[in-house]
Amino acid sequence: MVGRAAPERGDNVTSANTDITTEQSKAGKLSLPALTAMVVGSMVGAGVFQLPARFASQTGVYGALIAWAVAGLGMLTLALVFQTLANRKPKLDNGVYVYAREGFGIYPGFLSAVGYWGSACAGNAFYWVLIMTTISQLFPGLKPALGEGDTWLAFIISAAAVWGFYFLIRQGVKEAAAINAIVTVAKLVPLALFLVLVIFFFKPDVFMANLSGGYDVPGGDSLFLQVQGTMLVTVFVFLGIEGASVYSRHAKKRSDVGKATVIGFLSVLALFACVSILSYGILPKAEIADLPQPSVGSVLEAAVGPWGGAFIRVGLIVSVLGAYLAWQLLAADVVFAAATDKDMPKYFGRLNKHGAPANAVLWTSIFVTAILFAVQFLHNALDFTLDLTAALSLAPYALASAYALKIAIKRDGYDITKPDHRTRDMVIAAISTVYTLFLVWAAGYVFMFLAGILLAPATLLYYFARREQRRDASPGTSVKIFTKPGWVVFIVLVVFAIVGIVLLATGVVELVPPAPEEYFNH
Repeated sequence: MVGRAAPERGDNVTSANTDITTEQSKAGKLSLPALTAMVVGSMVGAGVFQLPARFASQTGVYGALIAWAVAGLGMLTLALVFQTLANRKPKLDNGVYVYAREGFGIYPGFLSAVGYWGSACAGNAFYWVLIMTTISQLFPGLKPALGEGDTWLAFIISAAAVWGFYFLIRQGVKEAAAINAIVTVAKLVPLALFLVLVIFFFKPDVFMANLSGGYDVPGGDSLFLQVQGTMLVTVFVFLGIEGASVYSRHAKKRSDVGKATVIGFLSVLALFACVSILSYGILPKAEIADLPQPSVGSVLEAAVGPWGGAFIRVGLIVSVLGAYLAWQLLAADVVFAAATDKDMPKYFGRLNKHGAPANAVLWTSIFVTAILFAVQFLHNALDFTLDLTAALSLAPYALASAYALKIAIKRDGYDITKPDHRTRDMVIAAISTVYTLFLVWAAGYVFMFLAGILLAPATLLYYFARREQRRDASPGTSVKIFTKPGWVVFIVLVVFAIVGIVLLATGVVELVPPAPEEYFNH
């Protein structure tokens, strides 16, 4: 929302016609610890439990160190970008969506919101597939029924859980945020134990053998290619870095938004780097790469026995449940913001009596369920949904970084009569923009074309929203569906979608269904 605070409560009305009292607006406000917990809770989810195998399949210790240095610097600048934007543009709420809209126009902002929404939905479907896989490992007798999280029984259980969370979130942001804070503390315990135990059982000779990752042997990937291969998973594990910014309008103090983002980021970076790198001191690289997910549990199991793997897998389930809750809130809030800014149909901007964006949460749950259904017909659905989740998030991050660079160059929001750190902010925003564009390149052309297939049809929502604005406009007021730059963006998006469809139709990109015997087992 631009230039105003969103309502905290309502009853099936949009923020444009809701009168909020001072007491109501204070309800549900989040403190610095609560905002920091939201950031940590958003990032520490399924990704951290997959790091050992994902990294070992691409690189060794040297590559991992470089990858975390690159990701750490890039994501730190992105965290600082969100901090800068929260301070320089305090009236802009729901950062990821609004920054793109404010900086580059209504249609690019709409695409940013939908891309972020799609990323969250794909990630939340990924979470449930991983939960089902983990349960089947904890209870081997359930393996035939749950498989790798892609059986019909797994779908039914996951779908039931999705709708259980839907009814929870309908009770309001405050209650869900409080639960997330509790879960964030609970899920860090298994990871802390993992770090203590792998340090105790660390084997220096194994670690030294894993240093190069194979770039120094004939036929091995270069160190650059190894690092490039880790980029999407580093994006995935850091998704949620904007969590405090997205909830900026719920903060007790505006200055806490930036602080929570940076504190949460630095804590999580240290955790992720330690989990991935210390694992190289337990098993050879090739063995780590072949471990079943969640590989953190498998690494600990190799060190201390079966109880270690079971303990980590229980922690993963708790972790993913908390991350799912946070991401459903984040996704619904972005759709709600787009609707209250009239860039999506009014339907998505309605609040229930608890102040929750009920329709936005409803359709988020519907799309997660649809993706879970589609998983039944895909092969390697875990890796595909993980990479798609990361790829869809890149455009919103790049646009937010570019907007921060734009306002620094134009001195927009800076007071020339006071020390304003504009040069520093400009350098940080430039680095963040280059980094996010590098990630788009590292993700590969395939995901750009697939993103086009998903985003082009979503333009219908934008069209309906513009029609609503045209209908409600004052006599003599012109409301264009697209501006000239908007037309250019739309045409490029349609071209990408067409190319993506051709790639699928010709078999260049394959979404492989299960083998016949696997489908029969479903």
